Amino acid sequence: MKNLSFAVLALRDFRLLLLTRFCIGMALQAQAIIVGWQVYSLTKDPFMLGLTGLTEAIPAILCAFVAGHIVDTHHPRWIYIGCLVALVANTTLLFLMAGGVLTEAGAHQVPWIFAGVFVSGVARSFIMPSSFSLLPRIVTRKDIPSASAWMSSGMQIAMISGPAIAGLLYGGYGPRVAWMMPMFMVTMALIMILLLRTPPIERGAPSTLNMWESIREGWAFILSKPVLMSVMALDMFAVLFGGAVAMLPAYADQILHVGSEGLGLLRASPALGAVTMALILAVRPMQQISAKRLMFAVAGFGCCMIGFGLSKIFLLSVFFLALSGVFDSISVVVRGTLMQILTPENMRGRVSAVNSMFIISSNEIGSFESGTAARFLGLVPSVVMGGFASLAVVALVAKLSPQFRRTVVETKE
Repeated sequence: MKNLSFAVLALRDFRLLLLTRFCIGMALQAQAIIVGWQVYSLTKDPFMLGLTGLTEAIPAILCAFVAGHIVDTHHPRWIYIGCLVALVANTTLLFLMAGGVLTEAGAHQVPWIFAGVFVSGVARSFIMPSSFSLLPRIVTRKDIPSASAWMSSGMQIAMISGPAIAGLLYGGYGPRVAWMMPMFMVTMALIMILLLRTPPIERGAPSTLNMWESIREGWAFILSKPVLMSVMALDMFAVLFGGAVAMLPAYADQILHVGSEGLGLLRASPALGAVTMALILAVRPMQQISAKRLMFAVAGFGCCMIGFGLSKIFLLSVFFLALSGVFDSISVVVRGTLMQILTPENMRGRVSAVNSMFIISSNEIGSFESGTAARFLGLVPSVVMGGFASLAVVALVAKLSPQFRRTVVETKE
C-alpha cells in the first residue's frame, strides 16, 4: 500500500484545478456530442462532421503560436480566466442560436454552430498551456505522475458523463435543453478558477525577446530535444490517422443503428476505460516513465480502432472503444509526466502550446481526415485503415528515434 498516492488531493489549489478541468472537459465533450448529432441530423453528411473538426483546429493551431509566449510572460491563471469568460459567452450564444431560443430549427443553424466551434478552438489554444503551466506550481516533482493521473481521471470522468448526459438530454428534450448543459458547466469552471490561488511567478530579469523571437526560441528548444519531439509526434500521427470519434454519429446511424442515446454511450466508452486505468495510475503512480510503455500503449490503441471498425455489434463496439481508452490513459500519463519533467519553468507555456498544436491537429484535423476518408473510401474502411496507420506510426518512430526508445525517467526528486 506504500505506493498509494492520495496526498496530492489534500492540496486545495490542486482540487480546484482538477474541478476546473473536469467542468471544462464535461462542457466541451457535451458540446462535441451535441454539435456532432445536430450537424449530422441537419446535413446527413459524414464530411460535415469532419469539417467541424477542421473548423476548431485552424484557430487553435494558429493561436497556439502566440498562446505559449503569452502564458510564459503572464500569470497563467489570468489567461485561464479570460478563456473561460470567452467560453461562457460562446456557449450562451450557442444556446440561444443553435438551441433554437432565438431561431427556428433548420439548416440555417449550422453556420452558428460552426462559429461557436471556431471560438472554442481559439479558447482551447490558451487553456492547454495555461493548465500545463499551473500544475507544477501547485504540486512537487515527485507528485507529478499522480497529479497527472488524477487530472486525466477527472477528464475521463467528464468524457463519460458529458456525452452520456448530453445524448440523453438531446434525445429526450431536443437541442435547446441539451445546450444548457455546456453553458452551465463552463460557468462552474469559471467559478472554480476564480477561487484558485497560486503564488506569484518569480521570473527573474525580464526577457528582451519580442514575441516572434520568443516563439522561435520555444521551437528551437523543442527541436533540440528529440525525446520531446518523439513524444509529441507519436501521439499526433497515431491519433490523426487512428481516431474514430468524429465518425461515431455516422457509425451510430449507419452501422450500429442506434440513436443519440446510443451515440452518447459510444462517445463515453473510451473515457470509461480511460478513467479506470487513470485511477489505477493515480493511486499507484509509476516510479519510472519509459518510452517503451508509451509505444505499447499507442500500438494497443491502434489495434482497438481496427477492432471497432470491423465490429457491427453494439456491445462489441463499446468494448473496443473502452479498451482504446485504457491504452490512451496510459499514453496521456506517460506523455504528460515526461513533458513536465523535461521542460524548464520558463519554457512550459511555449512547449505546452506546441504540444497543444500537435494534440489539436491529431484530434480535430484527424476528424477532418476521417470525414474525408469516409467519403472516398467508405465508413468502415476509413476506420480500419486508420488503425493500421497508427501501428505503422509506432514502428516508424521506434526505428527513427533510438534515443527515444531507450528513454527512462525517474519521477523521484
